[in-house]
Amino acid sequence: MLVTLSTTHVPATDLGFLLHKNPARAQQVEVSTGTAHVFYPEATDRRCTVALLLEVDPVGLVRTARAGGTEGAALAQYVNDRPYAASSLLAVALGRAFASARRGVSRERPGLVDVALPLEVHVPALSCRGGAEMAQRFFVPLGWAVEATPVPLDDRFPEWGDSRYVDLRLTGDLRLADALNHLYVALPVLDDAKHHWIGTDEVDKLLRAGGGWLAGHPDRDLITSRYLKHRAALTRRAIERLAEVDDAEPDTLDDATAPPLAAAGGPAPGDEATDRPVPLALQRHGAVLAALRSAGAQRVIDLGCGAGALLPALLAEPAFTEVLGVDVSARALEVAARRLRLDRMPERQRARVRLLQSGLTYTDARLRGYDAAVLVEVVEHLDPDRLPALEHAVFGAAAPATVVVTTPNVEYNVRFEGLAAGVFRHRDHRFEWTRAEFAAWASAVGERYGYTVRLLGVGDDDPEVGRPSQMAVFTRGAAEVAA
Repeated sequence: MLVTLSTTHVPATDLGFLLHKNPARAQQVEVSTGTAHVFYPEATDRRCTVALLLEVDPVGLVRTARAGGTEGAALAQYVNDRPYAASSLLAVALGRAFASARRGVSRERPGLVDVALPLEVHVPALSCRGGAEMAQRFFVPLGWAVEATPVPLDDRFPEWGDSRYVDLRLTGDLRLADALNHLYVALPVLDDAKHHWIGTDEVDKLLRAGGGWLAGHPDRDLITSRYLKHRAALTRRAIERLAEVDDAEPDTLDDATAPPLAAAGGPAPGDEATDRPVPLALQRHGAVLAALRSAGAQRVIDLGCGAGALLPALLAEPAFTEVLGVDVSARALEVAARRLRLDRMPERQRARVRLLQSGLTYTDARLRGYDAAVLVEVVEHLDPDRLPALEHAVFGAAAPATVVVTTPNVEYNVRFEGLAAGVFRHRDHRFEWTRAEFAAWASAVGERYGYTVRLLGVGDDDPEVGRPSQMAVFTRGAAEVAA
């Protein structure tokens, strides 16, 4: 069984450094069911392809199956498709051969591990229960373009129909570690079988390989169940742990704590209209809308829209002729659709809005060509090592004329009553930036991708710690920062 992975990144031979496998020589990796061979059919500066060929030992395969308690007729144990069709056998070999690359580790090319590379994957014979449609369902939400060609049972007898095998080709701009982990999970899931015993450690393997993408996948439950061989208890445990990742209500992610009334200025005596300060979320929405109006934007993307808190305000602006809400979480998009009442929205209004599932750290051709994109309290929910992938996807690939980013100002946290020192505003925040840190990040991104940057604050200004939220408005042009 065979899988190949190619790149046209220049120099393409950097693939060898990322995989920890020298293109100049073939290598072998022993696994329980045979020998995995790693070699490079082509290795030039313009294109490099690595091949993983698993040579299965039928006797070793039967021995492994018996150890795992697999039942079957004696002949079927030796005469089957396992040596030829990509399945969990190949996933184990891939995991063993490219273990460091799957973790995103490279001593020689550390700067490349978080860069989305142009990749092409080919699996000539993939066992895929559910056919080409199932392959599409698995890979498309992850940012891949999918070409899955069903393999007929017999070319001489077309009336017999198609087999359960497909010839799979994937293309896309992704981090190499993500691509390998997608394959590691997909091979046993699409085959809907595993050749080895399943225990609690398989839950950990799935969560490690699925980190950053499985929790928000629209077929999360199906993928989890298939990967764990439909073991109900293990599937339940895995889904519970995944739910912890995808549990946050987007409306509360930043305003999980309310600013103290004194810090907000307090109400003016006798003025009932100011008995309550304007919520920070609404102030932030107002600042974002003002920036979009100033930019003259008409087609706007709300990246990481979550449950759609900003979408009604965008739709209320007649100048925005098209509004696209994008999020990795299918559940959040369902909530957004209900909030917008899409099923009851007038046809003319409905034509202005779309909801799209997509990961923000993957390039997606569907996001190109828009006037503006906003990321409202989104970046702090990513692990810092994933930020370069988001930057490339938004500023490099989608490349709207204007990008508006808001994020908490961690210096202001001391003004929140009941928030302990050193604690972030929400449990899902991976970091919170000071004003200097945010300015440095915005400046670097602007310089790297050719945007001017204007830095603003949102909320009442505290003379010591600044405003509770900070905002950067990126405009495509010469890179410089204006405070």
